[in-house]
Amino acid sequence: MAKPEQDRLGLPSGQDAKLSRASVGRFSLYLRHLERLRLDGTPTVSSGQLGDALGITDAQVRKDLAYLGNLGQPGIGYPAPELIQALRQRLGVDRTWKVVVVGVGNLARALLRYRGFERQGFRFVALFDAERSKVGQEIDGLKVYGTADMAAVIKEQHAELGVVAVPAPAAQEVTDALVAAGVEGILNFAPTLLRLPPGVSLVSVDLAVQLEQLAFLVHLTQNGGV
Repeated sequence: MAKPEQDRLGLPSGQDAKLSRASVGRFSLYLRHLERLRLDGTPTVSSGQLGDALGITDAQVRKDLAYLGNLGQPGIGYPAPELIQALRQRLGVDRTWKVVVVGVGNLARALLRYRGFERQGFRFVALFDAERSKVGQEIDGLKVYGTADMAAVIKEQHAELGVVAVPAPAAQEVTDALVAAGVEGILNFAPTLLRLPPGVSLVSVDLAVQLEQLAFLVHLTQNGGV
């Protein structure tokens, strides 16, 4: 049975408060901005500075960051290093996550070339593809395995996350194989809806849908908001 996407996430501490997906999304944006500030040697940051950077109100920033505990001080702001650490812990990126990729096409190659993933704690450990001509190749230091080897390699590498970068007709079968192999989270780039069992998390990235949303916003502006 498909796992429904939840709009709100419970806090593991047992608090009654619920953390929205929108807040989680902003946590990542706060973290990116704070890491840039850290490189500049900025020791503290205010809710107003974070709000200006993200285009939201300082009240919304304070509401979001309240989920992390009492880190801010009135008139002083938030200590940047402590806030970064709290955000990384809350997002679960204060450790290394091992990731496998299924489908070694242009998209996968582009993902492998991006070094920001490793800086954020995501390490690619194996590649899989159904095409025999690709099996055995080495790309960015990683061997390409056949999909029949998925279960054994994932178990050996202790991978927890999987990236699905295959055509839509093959996406569900690949996802099922990843789940059966023990992968607990799927990042799906295939333009199709996937069914996952309870306990396995899914994030889908459909670039065509994002472009449609962008076109809608531009169209709305061009037509006076009608």
